[in-house]
Amino acid sequence: MTRKIRSTAAIALCCAVAGAALTGCDDVSGTDSFPFGSASPKKAADGFTGAKKIEIAGKSVHVSCAGGAAKNEPVIVLMPGLGDGLDKMSAVQKTLAEKNRVCSYDRLGEGKSDRPDGPQSLAATGKVLTGVIDRVAGDGPVVLAGHSLGGMIAARYAPDHKGAVKGLVLLDATSPTSAADIENAIPASATGPAAELRAKSLAVGKGQNPEKLVFGDGKVRSAGSIPVEVIGHGKQYLAAVPQYGPGLERAWTAGQRKWLAVSGRSKASTAEKSEHYIYADQPDVAVKAIQRVAAQAADAA
Repeated sequence: MTRKIRSTAAIALCCAVAGAALTGCDDVSGTDSFPFGSASPKKAADGFTGAKKIEIAGKSVHVSCAGGAAKNEPVIVLMPGLGDGLDKMSAVQKTLAEKNRVCSYDRLGEGKSDRPDGPQSLAATGKVLTGVIDRVAGDGPVVLAGHSLGGMIAARYAPDHKGAVKGLVLLDATSPTSAADIENAIPASATGPAAELRAKSLAVGKGQNPEKLVFGDGKVRSAGSIPVEVIGHGKQYLAAVPQYGPGLERAWTAGQRKWLAVSGRSKASTAEKSEHYIYADQPDVAVKAIQRVAAQAADAA
């Protein structure tokens, strides 16, 4: 049981529950917005295919793109979770590229991108995302499809970038109140594997993670009436945590519902056969949701 907790629940909580506690901020003390945009007028989109490294704010960022861009259709930007590089979503990218222009990238500290110089805020992470969007979409619209921490970043980013972000797909995105969620679900008095899981998850939120991100909880702000699909996991793997598993599952489900407030056109669903990695367990669910949102964004253009 302990091994199962460490290999399954720990992935979700340390790379997702704590990771999802991220909120946007100017510094590591934090607010919950991205108070910045492009430093200069956008250029035309770079229509490259394949993988390349681009320079953003003095750092090398690994980006991969596939598929052709159609007029008025958004570029889809895939955003993996904490501890994952863009290669994790390569199969989904390949499938989507049959009909859409789709790109993905490694955040600083992940995959083949540069390491951060020190602790990062979500604002710093968002600045890299802005640089990627400027490069792959230019002045055109984008749909952000994020898993776990990637979903949190996408949902925090969209309200301050309504001109660019025209749709969101949140794949088991971590809760906007995940730090409080885990503190409430696993009390400080807990012992054994649950206590270890609690401590490790909260440490991740203090910057002990590959991206050196430091974060805290924040409210959900509206990105307007853009199409949004929030998809949660259906297989209750967090229940493997002795005594506190059911509470963790309830908190996770509640966190998914909170994300519905990001738009007046949000839709919630459950990937019944999936654990945390919905795009791996049920790729058809992820692909169809992203295609729907991209089509709705194109129709609204």
